[in-house]
Amino acid sequence: MTDNTAAAEFHARLNGRFDGVMQWHELDELFARVKSGAWYFYQIGESLPALALQGDELARRADELNALLRREHDYHYCGIVYADNIEHPTLIKVYDPNNLGSSCSVGAAPVLPGWVLSTASPALIETQVPVPASRRRWWQLF
Repeated sequence: MTDNTAAAEFHARLNGRFDGVMQWHELDELFARVKSGAWYFYQIGESLPALALQGDELARRADELNALLRREHDYHYCGIVYADNIEHPTLIKVYDPNNLGSSCSVGAAPVLPGWVLSTASPALIETQVPVPASRRRWWQLF
């Protein structure tokens, strides 16, 4: 498969059907499934990950993202994480609580997720929005 074909397939999947993770306990269950595999962990606006994470490194990254979401999306529900299949995920989109856009932005470009977790190597997601310095510092902790 060519790089262009793989990228096109990744973007088609990214724009496909997803199920929302509405409750915090569902996010915990989803991340527990993630931690048992190997996942590419991609922050939009940063370099593509070269390798899939697994084991302790993946668990630490998932736990830190979970904590960040709970801290900065201070609601009784989650609602900002989407998986292609909740029970057997292969692609997860996580929206940044500080960049959710507005429902009043008719005709505006869609808001991109802040992070993508994928069991297959992701393709570059172009964005015109720079990664905030606080997110860049958080990401560089890993």
